[in-house]
Amino acid sequence: MLEFISLLLNRYQIILNTNTLNGTHHPAYRQMLEQLMLTQAFFVKGRYQSSLPLQIAVVGPTQAGKSSLVNVLLQSTHAGVSPLAGYTVHPQGFCHGIDSAAFQSSLADYFSPFVCSLPKQLNKSNYACYTLTPTDTATLYLPPAVLWDTPDFDSIDSAVYREGVLKTMALADIVILVVSKEKYADQSVWDMMKCIEPLRQPTLICVNKLNEGAESIILQSLHEKWSDTRRDAFPQVLPLFYQKNTQMPEITQVHQTVLFDLAKKVQREKHLYREQKLLQTHWLSWTAPLREEHVIYDTWQQLVEEVIEQSLASYARDYLDHPRHYETFQQAIAELLLLLEIPGVARVMVKARNVLLYPLKKLRSMGRSRADLSSNSHEMTMLKQLIDHTLTELAHQLLDKNTHPLWRDLSLALRENHANESKGSIHAAQAYHHSFQQDVQSAAQGLYLKLEEQPLVLNALRATRVTADAAVLALTLYAGGIGLHDLVIAPAMLTLTNLLTESAIGNYMRKVEADLKAQQLAAVKVQIFDPMAQRLSNLPLQINSDAHFAISPKQLLDAEAQLDGGKPHGLRIL
Repeated sequence: MLEFISLLLNRYQIILNTNTLNGTHHPAYRQMLEQLMLTQAFFVKGRYQSSLPLQIAVVGPTQAGKSSLVNVLLQSTHAGVSPLAGYTVHPQGFCHGIDSAAFQSSLADYFSPFVCSLPKQLNKSNYACYTLTPTDTATLYLPPAVLWDTPDFDSIDSAVYREGVLKTMALADIVILVVSKEKYADQSVWDMMKCIEPLRQPTLICVNKLNEGAESIILQSLHEKWSDTRRDAFPQVLPLFYQKNTQMPEITQVHQTVLFDLAKKVQREKHLYREQKLLQTHWLSWTAPLREEHVIYDTWQQLVEEVIEQSLASYARDYLDHPRHYETFQQAIAELLLLLEIPGVARVMVKARNVLLYPLKKLRSMGRSRADLSSNSHEMTMLKQLIDHTLTELAHQLLDKNTHPLWRDLSLALRENHANESKGSIHAAQAYHHSFQQDVQSAAQGLYLKLEEQPLVLNALRATRVTADAAVLALTLYAGGIGLHDLVIAPAMLTLTNLLTESAIGNYMRKVEADLKAQQLAAVKVQIFDPMAQRLSNLPLQINSDAHFAISPKQLLDAEAQLDGGKPHGLRIL
């Protein structure tokens, strides 16, 4: 699942960086990107939490006093404090009562690709850094833990260092939300608290810079905000009254053990369960754009199938079932004539036959069954037209589909691929036409064997002038003197076909013709149009565009199979 989350996160980042989104999609995609960053980090945390000590993150908006509170909790001045907004732009961890050497490697793996730096080496031009500083001061406010001072999440510039905030929040076992009386109602605060709700971290709300008399009003408002945003119980609120002499917040004695109490509520053993809750909370919204693309994939595939089906129907109607255009069976009759001995033909005709037949036999001895008939075949002409019609009709259908950028890019890809697809499909048609000559020969041999069972019919054919004339036409066809269409409409061939049809083997003749048509239709479908349909159906997945997710339906289905550990009830919300 982590692999899929990382893939989805990467696709959201790429799409947002292209700046091709309209104003409606951009904020939603930005929100989902942050949710995915948090989720990715939370899944990674699951790999290392057994080797990590208690983690406490101090989070909040700008100028809320986060760093000041960190210093109060540590009873030190380790956290840098500044009146300037956005002074802290890197996660800064402070080790209290623990040895960082025992977990520094696991923490580095967790934060990767962020690197651990010394506080003095932090550079505001490189946000992919964090610090881990040991402390030796005594404090009554903290259990042994790493206390994290985090950047804000609401300033204009926070987008560039938001990943560090989200990584730290996902790492935290306890969250301390610091707000001031001016900032506690900001929507950005509650958006963030909603984002981390599925993690179910024990939380403490610290209201900083309070004045006497304002506590009850703000407390009531906080309770309402929490109820509007989250469904879990309202956490404890720690009021921090502003001290003019120290300019630092003060924690009263009654609240000194609040973090020790929260530490007892940490439930790391429920981490896997909370991973699933996190996925179930956001899965539908994260994958909605993928599903929209998959609908386009399905619609495109259905469109391809319909157009291909129409082309096959046209092939059957305008070639196989057309009385003047269908030439394959006449070609089988021509093959049959080459198998017949015609003793009644004049000696001159026999010599002419031998002369014409010699080069044909020579070609066969070299592995070539006959001269290439595709160049003057009505079937090949029609197949080329149908291939071009298929591509043109698909392009025409795409003109009416402009509801999604993927349709536009699909139309462009089809235009760019038109020439190559046409060339490849025509090559497949030529290969089909050449290979199908074996079926034509098999049909002719079947007719010949059937004629041998009817000696009266066979002798009658040999005795007729029509057969002799048709035989000469057949030889001329294979010698390249006439085309297949000329053979079809030649009176001698038409008369011969009628003679055979009306003879004792007439029913067998009709069956051979019907079988030949069925074989042709199947061969054209399997060898030409099925591969063409497969290539065209896969066209959306071949679009190299940073404006699309390009995650296949199979990848999404494989990921959904992992929801709730692959248990069936894990998909019930879907």
